Amino acid sequence: MAGCCDHEVSFDGQSASYRRVLWVVIAINAVMFVVELVTGALSDSRALQADSLDFAGDTATYALSLFVIGKPLIWRSRAATLKGISLLAMGIAVLVMTLGTLDHETPPLAGWMGGIALLALAANAISALLLMKFRDGDANVRSVWLCSRNDAIGNLGVLIAAGMVAWLNSPWPDRVLAMIMASLFVHSAISILRQARHESISTRE
Repeated sequence: MAGCCDHEVSFDGQSASYRRVLWVVIAINAVMFVVELVTGALSDSRALQADSLDFAGDTATYALSLFVIGKPLIWRSRAATLKGISLLAMGIAVLVMTLGTLDHETPPLAGWMGGIALLALAANAISALLLMKFRDGDANVRSVWLCSRNDAIGNLGVLIAAGMVAWLNSPWPDRVLAMIMASLFVHSAISILRQARHESISTRE
């Protein structure tokens, strides 16, 4: 993940096209949250459950991003700080959830994992492509891009983990992937929090 930006921010989200893209991405994430929440439970996949939690968080934080567009920089930096904290909390939650299943030897259903991961990858790839031209900007705008990019990477990981689960007949690929996703959440959270702090300080100068 990229660190905080030291160059002058040139885009704060104030464009009709960006607002439209955010609405589309919010809808995509809300639908995929429900899909992965149900299928993650049915397949007993920690990776899918982690991804569903990510979709839920993204739905809420993208809505927050939409709300603070056009607000003063201090508002936007505080919104980005809140998103960074929520990402950090999700990373910790996924890690705790995964560690709590270490004595469970039954592997998840690889077919479910792979099929839903493909659907989620398509959803996130569409979101990332829509957001790509807006990837540079203040912490609020950049956090949306980072979340979408992370999601696409995570879905590729779930696909690989599903194949490994089927090949090894073991729950460990699913667990390892969930822990990698947790670390990705934490890493991105730190990046967002650093940039938000930098912008917050600049408002007081």
